[in-house]
Amino acid sequence: MKKIPSSSGTSPRSDVLVHRFAGVATISLNNPVHKNAITPESADHLVEALEEIDDDPTIGVLIIKGEGGTFCSGADLSTLGAAMDDPAGEISYNTLDRIYRSFTRLGEMAVPTIAAVRGSAVGAGVNLAMAADVRIVGNDTRIISGFVKIGLHPGGGHFQLLVQGSSRETATAMGVFSQETSGRRAVELGLAWESVDDALVEETALALAQSAAADPDLARKAIQSLRLTTPQSVPWVAALQAERAPQLWSLRRAAARRSDR
Repeated sequence: MKKIPSSSGTSPRSDVLVHRFAGVATISLNNPVHKNAITPESADHLVEALEEIDDDPTIGVLIIKGEGGTFCSGADLSTLGAAMDDPAGEISYNTLDRIYRSFTRLGEMAVPTIAAVRGSAVGAGVNLAMAADVRIVGNDTRIISGFVKIGLHPGGGHFQLLVQGSSRETATAMGVFSQETSGRRAVELGLAWESVDDALVEETALALAQSAAADPDLARKAIQSLRLTTPQSVPWVAALQAERAPQLWSLRRAAARRSDR
C-alpha cells in the first residue's frame, strides 16, 4: 500500500493543508503543538478547503487526517474559555457556530469521505471523525467524548453522531458516562470500519479510497444516494440545536464556578 504524500506546502493555509492526487484529496489538520485542536480560524479554513474540494470535479474521495500523530483533540480550550464569559452573547454564539460548521460541512460533502484517525479524537474531534462516511482508526487510538468529564454538555450534534454511528447505548456510555473507546473497540461497536496498526492508518485509508476515486462522478452520485436513503432518528441540524441550549447553560455554570474559586 502507498503512503499518503506529505501535504506540506500544498495549501496557503498553514493550519489546514490540502493535497490532491489521482482523484483523492487529503486534508490535514496541522496544529500538532496543540494536538490539532480546532480554533474558529482553523474551522473557517477547513470549511474553505472542503468547499474547494467539492468544486473540483476531478476529486472522487476526501481523506481527513491530523498531522503529528493525533487526529484532533477537540475545540481549542481558549475558545471554550472565552465562550464561558458570555455563553449566549453574539460573539460566543457565532464562535461556536464556526466550530460546529467545520464538521457539519464535512458531513455535507459531495464526495465520499474517510477519516484516518490516529492517536486520539476528543470532544469536537469525535464529531469531526463521525462526520465522515467511513473511519479507519489505529488499534490503540483513544476515542473520548470528553465533554461531561470536564463539566460541559456535548454540542454540535454529538449524541446524534454517536447514535447514528453505533447505538444509543454506545452514545450513553461514551457521552454521559465518559467511557473511553479504543480503535479496536470502535470497530466492534460500529464506530469505525477497520482498525490497523497506527503506522498503517493513513495508507489503509488511501487504499480504501482508490476504487471510488477512479470514477469521481459515480462516487459523488453513489454517496449522495446513500445519504438520502439512510434513516436518521432526527436531522443533524435538529440534534445540534437540541444540544445548544444545555451546552450554553453548562458553559455559564462553568464560568460561575471558575469565578468562585
